[in-house]
Amino acid sequence: MDVRGNIHELTLGDGLHRQVENTNGEMSASGLGTLVRRVSEASRREIGNLVGELQMLDKKLQTDGDRIEHYITEYAELNQQVMQLTTIISDSVKKLPEVRDMNR
Repeated sequence: MDVRGNIHELTLGDGLHRQVENTNGEMSASGLGTLVRRVSEASRREIGNLVGELQMLDKKLQTDGDRIEHYITEYAELNQQVMQLTTIISDSVKKLPEVRDMNR
């Protein structure tokens, strides 16, 4: 019943109501086709907008994913360099007592 009310409101909007009904007050085939086309236009437009928004979100997700992957790669490289430096420093510190003993 609610759908009929919405359709009725759409048909009253700009005189389409007169084109849809025939002399018996029933809907004509061409008028019904026009009405269905008008009702579906709003839905199609909304679907088109949603598709556009989803495509933008897809691009954003791809861009963000690429950026995060790049950050992770940089972090892994930096982490590897820190580990190498830590090993060098640790090895150097281990040798310090030996150097002191040699000076005595």
